[in-house]
Amino acid sequence: MSQNLVNANESAPAPDGQAADHAYDLPLRGFQGTPEEIDRQWFERVYTGRGDRMKQLTVRAVLMGGVLGMFMSASNLYTTLKLGWAFGVAITACVISFVLWNALRALSGGRLSQMTILENNCMQSTASAAGYSTGSTIGTAFGALLLIEGMHRPWYVVAPFVFFTAALGVFLAIPMKRQMINHEQLKFPSGIAAAETLRSLYSKGREALRKAYALLVALGCGGVVGLLRSYGTLVEQFRSAGRPQLWLEKLHGWLFIPEALALPAWLNPLARGQMTGLAFEPSVLLIGAGMITGLRVSLSMFIGSIILYYFVAPPLLAMDAAQAGVPGYVPSFTVAADGSFNPTRWALWGGTSIMVFSSLASVALQWRTLARAFAVFKREERAAHSTALDAIEVPFSWLVAGLIPITIGLVVVQYLAFQIAVWLGLIAVALSFVVSLVCCRATGETDTTPIGAMGKVTQLLYAVLPGARGVASINLMAAGATSSAGGAAADLLTDLKSGYILGANPRRQFIAQFIGIFFGTLAIVPAWYAMVPTKEALEAFNPPATNMWKAVADLLTQGVHMLPPTAIWAIVIGALLGVALPLAARLFPKAAPWLPSAMGLGLSWVMVFQNTLSFAIGAILVTIWSRINKRNAEVYSVPTASGLIAGESLVAALIAIAATVVGLFALR
Repeated sequence: MSQNLVNANESAPAPDGQAADHAYDLPLRGFQGTPEEIDRQWFERVYTGRGDRMKQLTVRAVLMGGVLGMFMSASNLYTTLKLGWAFGVAITACVISFVLWNALRALSGGRLSQMTILENNCMQSTASAAGYSTGSTIGTAFGALLLIEGMHRPWYVVAPFVFFTAALGVFLAIPMKRQMINHEQLKFPSGIAAAETLRSLYSKGREALRKAYALLVALGCGGVVGLLRSYGTLVEQFRSAGRPQLWLEKLHGWLFIPEALALPAWLNPLARGQMTGLAFEPSVLLIGAGMITGLRVSLSMFIGSIILYYFVAPPLLAMDAAQAGVPGYVPSFTVAADGSFNPTRWALWGGTSIMVFSSLASVALQWRTLARAFAVFKREERAAHSTALDAIEVPFSWLVAGLIPITIGLVVVQYLAFQIAVWLGLIAVALSFVVSLVCCRATGETDTTPIGAMGKVTQLLYAVLPGARGVASINLMAAGATSSAGGAAADLLTDLKSGYILGANPRRQFIAQFIGIFFGTLAIVPAWYAMVPTKEALEAFNPPATNMWKAVADLLTQGVHMLPPTAIWAIVIGALLGVALPLAARLFPKAAPWLPSAMGLGLSWVMVFQNTLSFAIGAILVTIWSRINKRNAEVYSVPTASGLIAGESLVAALIAIAATVVGLFALR
């Protein structure tokens, strides 16, 4: 248990329901003991005196979060189409809302009261749901379908599909919250970073202010790095819009940070060609995430990536060359004319297998704890804190009440719009739980949500199910449903992690997140048609993630036999490894800290080398810092990491918003 926890009861509440934040340190180390003891420690030391006295779910918080989230959903759609990724909006939203609300207070002459830290946290949940949870399906599954069919599906198909899949993920996260956040104490680095950012914005004590200064310095450094790495997107967008800014292009010509720096030739294991991602990525965001994630998981990711790039991919490439021209042989890799290829295109099957089976094995080994989350066991006598905790946690009855109409709505939309049989639609809903489980655990351990990789799992399954084989629309939209649900569930848990360490009411946060889905759906659907009016407009983006979804659908609708045999072996070996690692950790608890992280190994075959390298650098830096000055590292490492994450992600978000505005004006 953290030694710097301060019992909230020791400080009297401040006016207007605001707690004395200067006397509060975040419980970043979590708690120890049985699940009941952990719940008691959190309730007594964190929630009491804060969450039960401070404003949280207010109209102003929800409205501001919803409006911010609507803008950010359009920006995330743009980055998904242009770059193949979407940024988390929680940190961006809490910083922007803090600045905007205080500006409004100044304009009102102080007549508006300050938004409490937990109001800001609820606002963050609404904005995050609106800006992140609703957009993943549109840019990938619907985009790939547009490329295949050549025409848009109508808005009355897109809107309910987006809403139901996002809502499905939010409700599926209910039983996972207590397991992963309360009891397993998973990191969720972006959640910690958002909470640390909010605490710094509201800090008053001397040490708290020092942490705030550390965060602000790191935020400035992260912002500069983010600006120099991403403003080339804005330069390109002005040029594409026919309005080139010569001064900006000239500036970018000599002042920028490249997306990646290639490793020296002697570190390239290939005699000819280059593997995509074998580079160093000058991103402090990933380094900051590694600082919070920790050494075990980060090194597992890095070592797994080394194994892939240096010991697995080169021999398989040589085997492909030796078997070239052999009838019926399916090569492991697709190699470009210059000899380059992306090893993760093949490796994602094995990496995803590790993540899926390790998550299922962890659930099986912790079934008693998970059963408590579902309230399976009823006890006649319950401690007072347990009863009070049940009153603020999202109850299991909400899961049932939400899943029934959501399942019906999603199955009906799939049947009417895509001719997906009812039983196939129900399988997609059931599989969404597994996908959400993996996405939440991966996000909790590594701050990376493998939405794309998990979508491939669904695509693979629907390639063999009767009634779905050979139909691209069924393959894509079933995968779109499960991956969107997984992303929404992981996003909710990231926000709930922030609330957990700030002392928020999880039930109110859940409501804020659910409301955010409505805002996000209202924004993302018209933005989709505005940005991509035709198939040709989508092709002009050259969208990497969308093209990948289409390529997998084209491949698998021809049959599973189109998968390379080596990929099938990777799936089998990944499944065995995914089960073996959690089982070994349970059987040999003393050796558990030294075993590689199954989730880290799985992600190492889904992410490119340059990403895992940045994670490892961050974790190693904190380890060295702790060896030099343990106390200093304990106090300042998380604020520093949070600032790096917040700074780069905030600037990248603002650049994306600006590029979106320029692109929309160009379409007029």
